[in-house]
Amino acid sequence: MPDPLALEEDVVLLIAACHSGLSGRVAAQLDSAGFRALRQSHGYLVQHLIDGPKTIGQLAELLGMSQQGASKSVAELEDLGYVERHRGEDARVRRVELTEHGWAAVESARAARKDLRRALRRRLGVEGYEQLNALLVEVATWSGGMDALVSRTLRQDA
Repeated sequence: MPDPLALEEDVVLLIAACHSGLSGRVAAQLDSAGFRALRQSHGYLVQHLIDGPKTIGQLAELLGMSQQGASKSVAELEDLGYVERHRGEDARVRRVELTEHGWAAVESARAARKDLRRALRRRLGVEGYEQLNALLVEVATWSGGMDALVSRTLRQDA
């Protein structure tokens, strides 16, 4: 059996650790801003409502899950006041959209990510930050992750 890499040499685990740490900081900022009970998994659903209302079926397809699973996630967010359902032209179909509170959470998450970018620039210096950013874009593009990011199809389990 081969010897394991030292953690500091395992780029995949280091990227996972960065993701975990930075996502945790965003979550903490959201929590302190009053957007409690939001989980990272909710963000995968919310990202699909940014461009406008969607049906449960559309959300299920975009999230790669069953309609029952999507409906459960929507119900959670609805109970928390982040989304609401409205009847469309076809009374049998309900469309899900962000509420004012949901949009406020989106803006708060964007502000948290902006704060993290500023903190990283201070920590790494402008040149170090720009190098890190360029390398991350290169790795994301090479790995196919950039396509998923641009198309808003990042998966929770990815």
